[in-house]
Amino acid sequence: MINDMEYPKRICMLSVHTCPLATMGGKKTGGMNVYVQDISRELARRGIAVDVFTRSEDDCQPTIRHDLGYGARVIHVKAGPEQPIPLIEIADYLDDFVAGVLDFAAEEDVTYDLIHSHYWMSGLVAEELTNSWGNIPIIQMFHTLGHMKNRVALAPAERVPPERLLGESHVMTIANKIIAATPAEYAQLHWLYGADMNKVVTIPPGVALDRFSPIPRAVAKEQVGLEDRHKNILFAGRIEPLKGIETLLRAIALIQGLAPEIIEDVSVTIIGGDSWGERPDQEMARLQEIRTELGVIDIVTFMAAKAQEELPEYYAAAEMVVMPSHYESFGMVALEAMAMGTPVVASEVGGLAFLIQDGVNGFLVPSRDPEALAERIFTLLNDENCQRQLGQQAALIAKKYDWALIVERMLNVYQDVLQEA
Repeated sequence: MINDMEYPKRICMLSVHTCPLATMGGKKTGGMNVYVQDISRELARRGIAVDVFTRSEDDCQPTIRHDLGYGARVIHVKAGPEQPIPLIEIADYLDDFVAGVLDFAAEEDVTYDLIHSHYWMSGLVAEELTNSWGNIPIIQMFHTLGHMKNRVALAPAERVPPERLLGESHVMTIANKIIAATPAEYAQLHWLYGADMNKVVTIPPGVALDRFSPIPRAVAKEQVGLEDRHKNILFAGRIEPLKGIETLLRAIALIQGLAPEIIEDVSVTIIGGDSWGERPDQEMARLQEIRTELGVIDIVTFMAAKAQEELPEYYAAAEMVVMPSHYESFGMVALEAMAMGTPVVASEVGGLAFLIQDGVNGFLVPSRDPEALAERIFTLLNDENCQRQLGQQAALIAKKYDWALIVERMLNVYQDVLQEA
């Protein structure tokens, strides 16, 4: 049990635009959801009460859910239509969200020692809440940065709206501390936004080693319905251009053309989005069309998004996890795969460039380079010893990211801001 005088008793955790309990790989779900879920769970284990506030997208959803364990609640706040809406439209309902949080706190007669907000819209909400609650400290984490997304955008539709860039810059001025996931993000906050670097602390996300730890591949393959002799390449994440799935498809087509024998008993599983919908979204439809054009339809399978508790077996059943992203602020999927003892082949971008040590726990390749990606995939398919060694090193490195260790560092930040308040 922690010392009440040193650390907060109750935290207001804000995840306005996406619920931490949502299925992974959906349109607005990814590493941030996992982060909020796991840090809240670990804080609650240490005796700190955590209320996670998120926008209600389903009027059949209970207002309060206790899925994160004793001491942590997920509270669904009515703000706008109780259904999924485009991300930027959520900004129109932030005042309603603020009012909902204030009403809930008043009805429950609870007070909070600090606010930990995630993404720029949550930061705007945090500002209004702290004004009402007596200027309690705000800890802000952005998870992705608008200026970085614009730098890798290939089409106007992939660029973020100006409101987001303005919102991010404003939140940086009002937050007491800003958490950067990697040294790269630390530098981006300085170069692209001119943030006050006295506020910025670099703390990586963690991984829940009680859920993600190595299991025999043969056992995992049986659990997910793969034959033991069958080799599997896995992608897990949102279906959007930023994730670089097209590069993976083109890499597989290259291998099939140059070494068809190596790909004979190989499947590529892409977990994310809604592959079974009657009208797949634009990116899913585009990727399925590319799969057909490249002649890899018998190799590549699109699967719908999976619940977080289902992912460990898929990671463990794979010979490798591939992350061909154009931008990743960190790369939670890579860390989870590493914890399962599965090597990762990833683009040398953002947090992935720090998480993956080339030739040690996986391979790094240039972004948007199908030839380089194909070469590294071929190496792992063809060399089981290399695959095994990288996987073993991956599991060892992942232990350094145990949430118990990461939360200790976060608690030091909490303590600092409370002492300064």
